Amino acid sequence: MANENANRFLRSYKKIEAQLKLLYGGKATQNFTDLVKRCSDLNITVRRYETELIDYGKLRNAIVHRTAAGTDLFIANPTDEATQNIEYIERQLCRPPLVTDVFKVKKMASVFADKPLLTAVQTFAETEKKTLVVYDHGNMAGVINSYFLYRIILQRAAAGEDLTKFLRTTPCGAVLDESILNRYRLLSAAATVFDVFEAFELRKDIYAVIVTENGVVGEKVLALLTPSDFPVINHYIESYNAKTF
Repeated sequence: MANENANRFLRSYKKIEAQLKLLYGGKATQNFTDLVKRCSDLNITVRRYETELIDYGKLRNAIVHRTAAGTDLFIANPTDEATQNIEYIERQLCRPPLVTDVFKVKKMASVFADKPLLTAVQTFAETEKKTLVVYDHGNMAGVINSYFLYRIILQRAAAGEDLTKFLRTTPCGAVLDESILNRYRLLSAAATVFDVFEAFELRKDIYAVIVTENGVVGEKVLALLTPSDFPVINHYIESYNAKTF
């Protein structure tokens, strides 16, 4: 079909332009190249494809000529490669993959709030994880971090307490500390793989990213990603033809 590539190219171009205006809150008449440059600081996908997007802005002007009657006249037809590439960028920018779609659901180490703290110690030993999700009636009440638990045990030992009694009689829910969550990033189910990447990039000190329905404590955990998952996240982003893992 004549000008099929031009039509496809312009469809993706218009969607990308609209998304950039949403990201930046730009004016309807704002220049496309200017939008790309401003949004490159706000969005990892724009930042990665900044050069291509600027080139495609120029290509768009080469494809379309606005007639005196106000209609668009195609004066060029982009190549298959350029058309497929701008469509790929559009998908990444406008319909980025959710992290829950990219990563298969894996069993998370967890304990129940009413179980003795000894259960947490045993779970840490069995799973060799650094974070346990603490559930209370099916929802996350908080987390127990292994380093935090070490400090509690050390404090009790230094005070001369009976550690066996302490671990057997203290429920997991009793040691939850909201300040520990400062070392975690909570994201909603709408989080994309790029959101998780940026979370680890911006906060090198976080223990994990926790995904729940609305990104708040008190909900079921949908995913828990740690720095050990970062190579897979990075590979996904760096791979041009990335597929769901």
